[in-house]
Amino acid sequence: MAQISSGNGFKLDVPQPKGTVGKEEALRMEEEALAKLQREKRHTLSTSAPSSSPGDLIVFPETKKQAEQDKFRDIDVDKLTNEELEKLLLDDNFGANSKVPRPSSLLGFNLSASYPGGHVCSSSPFQSSQWTPVLSTPSSSNVSTPTHQPAPLFPSAPFPKPGTFQNGFTPAMSPFMALPAQQQSFMTFTPIQPAAAMVFPQPTVDPEMAKLFDKIASTSEYLKNGRVASTEVDYSQAGTASLAPNPPPQQPAVMESPHIRSFDWLDLDPLTKRKAENEEASPASGGTAQTVPGVPAGDPWDAVLETEGNSSSSSSPKLEGKVSLSVRSQHRRASTGAAVTRSHSLNIPGTSSQHKPNNQVGNVAMEEQDAQNLEIVGFCEDVAALRSKFPHGDIATNPGFVLSPVITQRDSGGDNNCSVKVSIEISESQQPVTFTCDVNSPVELLISQTLCWVHDDLDQVDFSSYLLKVCGQEEVLQNKHSLGSHEYVQNCRKWENEITLQLLSHSTMRRDLARSVEDDNSPIDLEKPLGQVESCFNFLCIQSTQYKTVDRVVQTVKNLCCALDEVETQAITEAVKRLRHSVNLPRTRSPKMGSTSSGQSSNGSMALLTQAVYDLAKLYLRSFCPPSASFTVEGRSSKEASGTTDHLQFTLFALHGIPANWVSSYEKYFLMCSLTHNGKNLFKPVQSKRVGTYKSFFYHIKWDELINFPIAVAVLPLESILSLTLFGVLNQNASGSPDSNKQRKAPELLGKVSMPLFDFRRSALDILYVGPNEAASPEPHTLEELDPDLRRKLEKICSRASNFGLKRADHQLLWDHRLHCRRDHPSSLPKVLASAPSWDWASMAHIHSLLHHWPALPPVIALELLDSKFADTEVRSVAVSWIEKSSDDELADYLPQLVQALKFECHLKNTLVMFLLSRAQGNVNIAHYLYWLLKDAVQDPAWGRRYERVLGALLCLCGGKLRVELEKQTHLVTLLGAVAERVRQAGGSTRQVTLQEGLENVQNFFQRNSCRLPLSPSLVAKELNIKACSFFNSNAVPLKLALVNADPLGEEINVMFKVGEDLRQDMLALQMIRIMDRIWLQEGLDLRIVNFKCISTGKDKGMVELVPSSDTLRKIQVEYGVTGSFKDKPLAEWLRKYNPAEDEYEKASENFIYSCAGCCVATYVLGICDRHNDNIMLRSTGHMFHIDFGKFLGHAQMFGSFKRDRAPFVLTSDMAYVINGGERPTSRFQLFVDLCCQAYNLIRKHSGLFLNLLSLMTSSGLPELTGSQDLKYVFDALQPHNTDAEATIFFTRLIESSLGSVATKFNFFIHNLAQLRFSGLPASDEPILSFSPKTYTLKQEGRIIHASIFSFQKRYNPDKHYTYVVRILREGQNEPQFVFRTFDEFQELHNKLTILFPLWKLPSFPNKMVLGRTHIKEVAAKRKLELNNYVHNLMRSSTEVTQCDLIYTFFHPIARDDKTEGLDATCTDWCPPLSPTSGRVEGEVKLSISYRNSTLFIMVMHIRDLVSEDGTDPNPYVKTYLLPDPHKTSKRKTKISRKTRNPTFNEMLVYSGYSKETLGLRELQLSVLSAESLRENYFLGGITLRLKDFDLSKETVKWYKLTAVPYF
Repeated sequence: MAQISSGNGFKLDVPQPKGTVGKEEALRMEEEALAKLQREKRHTLSTSAPSSSPGDLIVFPETKKQAEQDKFRDIDVDKLTNEELEKLLLDDNFGANSKVPRPSSLLGFNLSASYPGGHVCSSSPFQSSQWTPVLSTPSSSNVSTPTHQPAPLFPSAPFPKPGTFQNGFTPAMSPFMALPAQQQSFMTFTPIQPAAAMVFPQPTVDPEMAKLFDKIASTSEYLKNGRVASTEVDYSQAGTASLAPNPPPQQPAVMESPHIRSFDWLDLDPLTKRKAENEEASPASGGTAQTVPGVPAGDPWDAVLETEGNSSSSSSPKLEGKVSLSVRSQHRRASTGAAVTRSHSLNIPGTSSQHKPNNQVGNVAMEEQDAQNLEIVGFCEDVAALRSKFPHGDIATNPGFVLSPVITQRDSGGDNNCSVKVSIEISESQQPVTFTCDVNSPVELLISQTLCWVHDDLDQVDFSSYLLKVCGQEEVLQNKHSLGSHEYVQNCRKWENEITLQLLSHSTMRRDLARSVEDDNSPIDLEKPLGQVESCFNFLCIQSTQYKTVDRVVQTVKNLCCALDEVETQAITEAVKRLRHSVNLPRTRSPKMGSTSSGQSSNGSMALLTQAVYDLAKLYLRSFCPPSASFTVEGRSSKEASGTTDHLQFTLFALHGIPANWVSSYEKYFLMCSLTHNGKNLFKPVQSKRVGTYKSFFYHIKWDELINFPIAVAVLPLESILSLTLFGVLNQNASGSPDSNKQRKAPELLGKVSMPLFDFRRSALDILYVGPNEAASPEPHTLEELDPDLRRKLEKICSRASNFGLKRADHQLLWDHRLHCRRDHPSSLPKVLASAPSWDWASMAHIHSLLHHWPALPPVIALELLDSKFADTEVRSVAVSWIEKSSDDELADYLPQLVQALKFECHLKNTLVMFLLSRAQGNVNIAHYLYWLLKDAVQDPAWGRRYERVLGALLCLCGGKLRVELEKQTHLVTLLGAVAERVRQAGGSTRQVTLQEGLENVQNFFQRNSCRLPLSPSLVAKELNIKACSFFNSNAVPLKLALVNADPLGEEINVMFKVGEDLRQDMLALQMIRIMDRIWLQEGLDLRIVNFKCISTGKDKGMVELVPSSDTLRKIQVEYGVTGSFKDKPLAEWLRKYNPAEDEYEKASENFIYSCAGCCVATYVLGICDRHNDNIMLRSTGHMFHIDFGKFLGHAQMFGSFKRDRAPFVLTSDMAYVINGGERPTSRFQLFVDLCCQAYNLIRKHSGLFLNLLSLMTSSGLPELTGSQDLKYVFDALQPHNTDAEATIFFTRLIESSLGSVATKFNFFIHNLAQLRFSGLPASDEPILSFSPKTYTLKQEGRIIHASIFSFQKRYNPDKHYTYVVRILREGQNEPQFVFRTFDEFQELHNKLTILFPLWKLPSFPNKMVLGRTHIKEVAAKRKLELNNYVHNLMRSSTEVTQCDLIYTFFHPIARDDKTEGLDATCTDWCPPLSPTSGRVEGEVKLSISYRNSTLFIMVMHIRDLVSEDGTDPNPYVKTYLLPDPHKTSKRKTKISRKTRNPTFNEMLVYSGYSKETLGLRELQLSVLSAESLRENYFLGGITLRLKDFDLSKETVKWYKLTAVPYF
């Protein structure tokens, strides 16, 4: 608790609760008690009372209260028999102060409640009172504030145990230092230790303590730590610890589980209970005791005596190591994080070893209002108010079905206006209604056209009561939008699928997910939907005649302290010592508490110990227990922060619950204390003294030091954060230290804790923050005009995509001219606010005035104001009000970032969370994806508890039907995760059997009900197609699942389920690509991007949509052998195999060009790495797309010390072969370059959006997105400071670099070698040869008697090559057959035979490598002889080889053989192009001409269809002059393109220092020449352009026909 000395800082005003004695009376009572004790004690005890002072953690009275002394005044313990003494010890009032008032109800507390905590290793201030773990890469400054209920943390903790910091802040502060929970909804924690490992004896308790402990046990926090066996609970038999404003029953009857014995009530450590992984909680049976707290019951001590022979039962629990700040072991309550109050005294000495007793402790804290928990109550009230705005009867906000997403596209006047064929199912008709309509037609028009087929009189029909449902998906089109704007329709057009819909009326449409009246009236309970129930745990009063040993009593106290985060107060330490000394018996036998030698002093010692334990539990409750419904908020005197000049100071006392390995590893510890706001220090950090560890029950670190910040409270911003960072000095002499013989290392960072100084009511202790009145804001038209140079400089700064590179002078300029920015550059608000010199009280008048007068920002720009660098609540609220203008479909694109932004909110009650919940109320899609995002976020070790509460609110609001659907999805994911893990762990030979067994369990799930998939709420599956299910042979061994669509009109659903890999990064990469695609579509550029769904459903598991009819590039390339990646034709021939018609192939090639351009831009901007040929896929329709985004933002996969990804992006020669339509460059490649550059420039215009979205994700825990260095990669990749022309040149050079990279092909080759263990002949449903779509057998074809190479022919399709004519004679046929095969196809046959018959001796195959040119007649003649010899020897091989399917498929005639049947046939189609006559000029050049800043820019982009003198491919380059130029000083040249008639240059030729008037008198002469090495360069064509004919104020891009003009 913050203790303020000399009036400097905060002064604690402690209200006196009713029933508490005054200070003078308490002192008098203490004197009487001490005198009485001196008279009655029989044994020598320590005469000094336990030292206490204002510097103590908390003052626990050493003596009993007067009421106790009155009751036991005349008892002589020495004369009592053991039975009488036992009865006395078990007296209901023994050791209890009957005058101590206690709250009537304590909600939701848990002795195992997780500690508060801060954000993991973040420099962000908004973190809780919890030591968070130190990761290797700290996250960036993420300003956020905890939700403030103590909570369990991340369940898997391979790190040291966290520490509990005793920080010295008051109880009013400690609650909102809590760390959000890390509990998985709908899941239980599996025990990791046998139940008999430890036994915790039960201490003596009085009825008041029993009531107290019962309240402790009845909370949700305790239940999260292993006390409840299952999440499937009958709520009618177990009351839930509700956080709702309505008060729960004061004394609920608690059902005790049959799994927990009546005497196990003190087993506070969940490690001691073993529960089955999916054990279900059952109602009370015969072995269950139902008790009311405070009512006598059986003696729990019997268990202690029954286990006396068990040595482990009396030993101290051995705690496992946990993450040292915020992570706990999965089934053991992390003993850390309790922000234990130090003292209620108002004056704090720095350090002191002797203190006077302090009698102001009382029970004030039990009656204090708890700011944090009141916020939770207020949050529930806000949720209830929000629900009232969305009544179940409003079908607009409660449709009960999924609306098909809409993607707006710009009307480009071309393809978007085409007609499409639509098929609509009607219940009144057996046949669907089919017609064509324009894609821009509204859905309402389709409905009216369809109703014409059903109704004769349309005047009686209400069109608005009808809907069009998508066949195969549970979603409906939006009537107010056009048909073509729906994502479903766009995908149908992309895949050339039929658009199938179903006409339904509102009355017949199933509203399976609609809310009901019961949902509107149900109480708001944040815990109940998460599967939390009342504990079976109950504290009972003791009545027994058994003797208790002192050791077991001490062990019990130790166990209790262990449950309370290993916090052991000084009062407990002294009371335990006194108890041991009070029993003066020989050490040879265990001392009995009831022996006569103990005397009266044992009574006093037990009373002191009981009171000390009670005070500790009371303190813990006061810090972390939610408020009782009977609490009344009492007013307290406070003063405004702006009116105080006090400094902030507080006392550091101790850190509890430290890991055991720290003791041996570190010799000293110290803390760095800092005050921050927006991630920046408000004052120089203060370092504490260096101290070691102390040990009583547990190890702890004790400072007892006053920390003073010489900064006035009045200047602190409202969102100020106090951060404490713990460092350890390594023990150089430790024998186990690996650095013991090395140079002394620097102190290690062990953990960090942060907490806001002001709570959600803007108060801190007795200080109230009241903001200033807003300053006046001048009207925009009254501003003076800026100097032109200053205006240009300001415009340049405001137009920057990010704050990267801004200097202090730039920030000062922005702030000084903020009003001009408001008028002229509205989108610069984030930069202006980030430039504010201060956020203290005085500055807020100007900041908020500026904010409230600023023009509204677009939602995508307002997103930046939700980043961690903007902590101000008002700024964030205004940003949310602007984001509210976005549609639901737009919001869905940015939902992951908005969920992460919840971390940066100061408090749980905020506008952002209410905005998200309100949108989820009205849209099932939003609710569905928000559920899974929150479900994934509750795993966050620092913020899980906040997300858990938001998730609870979502489940309360969404309604029972949707909640059941989400529960089914969660159950399905759990079943699939178990199957996938077993398959992954199984050996290769047993995996298929393991898969089949596991899928039977999943099939049983589907037999009970259908289930929507996590990928999309519109996908509903009713069962598995087990025969079609399999697994992939990759490292993670993901499952390939085939699900039967619940809609009989729908197709089978194919998904992949993966465990062992974090799919959150894949989700982020796919989200960025999807947003890029939407930007391109909105600008009229359709790059045919393949968008598939991916969802993370938990830690390292998730589901991915499978794209049908697609293969990996590796699978396509290895059809040509392991070196297939070095060949140019595999992709083209694979596409031609699936698109045999010429128009089909051209369409597939076009799809490939567009999609490849999109992939190149997207993967470069995002820095997607690890791009081997198994991570790139090609669909049979020509669409290329990337998968598996485990490496991005430039984090390349390493091969030793080398990067495997050496090229900017993947663009190989086989891709260029498809793009060009052959080996030679064509104008199609120029189209590809233009598409890339256009797409790149469109993304660059939205650089700020992508940087903001990625910045909001830096706190998500993704290992490759942790801070500004990762954002800097994207910033550099986008080149936002360059012009479009400069960016076009830049990306063109990237294309050249990627296409010329040998490293990519070599990477593919290495991956092919690595995957050889998975290779072999294709499955039966796949082509056995790349050029033959089917497999043929001996039985089908007839036995081949003879085969030989007859001749060869020259072909030009698409490039010059030779094909070999094979003569085949079959049994029973008189006439031979002739087939045409290339040398590469013969080689493919040989490679496949080698794989199929590895032990057979096959004939050797001719060497492919030749010296010189390959496609010449001499080489073909030589190969004819070699191939003939190969075929002759092959057909003389064993019958297993000669009669295999591979041979007969190879020699089966295909389509091209029929076209060239006969040897005399000659085709003019194969003739090479004729050489032009000398002097002939053809071709066109594409130029971009622009002028700015007295400079003429000539960009030479492309040239197409050039012809040369001799018909060979020229080596073109471009030369320009500005005429007249007698001295040739204006000569400019481009680089030379080799051997191409269609070169791409994209080079800028610059003429500086020319005015527009001068250029109007000039002509631009451009010449295209071919560079020759052995002769003079020759002219290919040219143009002359008069510059006065151009409008130089804008860019002109145009194709110009080359002519035979004179040239220099």
